[in-house]
Amino acid sequence: MGALTAAVAIGVTVAAPANDNIPRQNSAATADAAMVGAAESTDSTGHPRLRRLLHRLTTVDGAPGALAEVRHRRGSAVLTSGVADVKSRAPVHRDSRFRIGSMTKPFVATVMLQLVGERRVALDAPVERYLPGVVRGHGNDGRRITVRQLLQHTSGVPDFLDHLRPQDIVNDPLAHHDARDLVDIALTHPSNFEPGTDWRYSSTGYLPAGMIIEKVTGHPYGEEIQRRIIKPLGLRETSVPGDTTRIPRPHPRGYVRPGKDAPFRDITAINPSAGGASGELISSGTDLNRFLDALVRGELLRPAQRREMMKTQPTGNPDGRAYGLGLESRPLPCGGLYWGHTGDFLGFETAGGATVDGRQTTVMVNLGPGSTDAQSDDIEAAVQTGLCKGRASAAE
Repeated sequence: MGALTAAVAIGVTVAAPANDNIPRQNSAATADAAMVGAAESTDSTGHPRLRRLLHRLTTVDGAPGALAEVRHRRGSAVLTSGVADVKSRAPVHRDSRFRIGSMTKPFVATVMLQLVGERRVALDAPVERYLPGVVRGHGNDGRRITVRQLLQHTSGVPDFLDHLRPQDIVNDPLAHHDARDLVDIALTHPSNFEPGTDWRYSSTGYLPAGMIIEKVTGHPYGEEIQRRIIKPLGLRETSVPGDTTRIPRPHPRGYVRPGKDAPFRDITAINPSAGGASGELISSGTDLNRFLDALVRGELLRPAQRREMMKTQPTGNPDGRAYGLGLESRPLPCGGLYWGHTGDFLGFETAGGATVDGRQTTVMVNLGPGSTDAQSDDIEAAVQTGLCKGRASAAE
């Protein structure tokens, strides 16, 4: 949802009222002093580098609050910094729920691959087989785009988030957005490339993926996620909200910040159908770690489908990241790879990862947009720090 949060920053600047009753910070230094909070941990082993990164997120990077949940064979820890609410100054709750944005994609891809394992969907079948006439326009053609290409961002279909009118979200944040309408926004623009010839991240692909799940099963994709993933894994803090605008408690407030010295704007209440199957889920650090662990260690997919998910396409990023089917791999500084995803939805930025030997880390901040590139970099550094902490050979 990065493109949406960046776009809506412009809309927030236009649409924000003159007095929204949220404290204005007069300078970055004042913001630093106001937002800093002591990191808390549930274990006694200590995570000094991770604590420093969380502190940086809530001071230098300017986020109100941050949370990191680390889990490995030697134990688990929850660390927090800053505040969940800039008015009440309440600390970030260790069991916080939050919007996970594009971390929804691994859930959707998992359901699709389960259907592949059941021979109800063919990965290399054209989208047209399941959704006749839905993906058509300006060189985008579902007769030449496969299900695999939707999941791997190799379809060439433009990202609807690059073309969504931000004022429509800001001026009416509780409005419903139909998935077909969002797809049609993308299809009024030319294809980025011939299907299968390149890679470019596009949230549009996951909207028809959700439609295919519904077409094949007869149930909305959210119900299938509930039945196939949430219930079997006991993910009590994960939900597919649909048009529900509230986040179950406990949760931090979600904020946007249209400028460096601008006041935070509370955007916690929003209709997540603007993300749909590409980014609407709500979850927690505990649940995301449990889900990623089950996924990479083979609890949710048959071996053949797990291998398909982990067949990656280079993304061209110099850090070595590569994209599979709804799951991204990245090298760890302490050696080896980890698997995970990032997620942005209005008010929140999240990243999580897991290794096949049983280490997981999820990190969340309650600010987006309004953050800098440094915020994303420090979130990613925090994920890698948490994962490397679980290795006996890793230096703190």
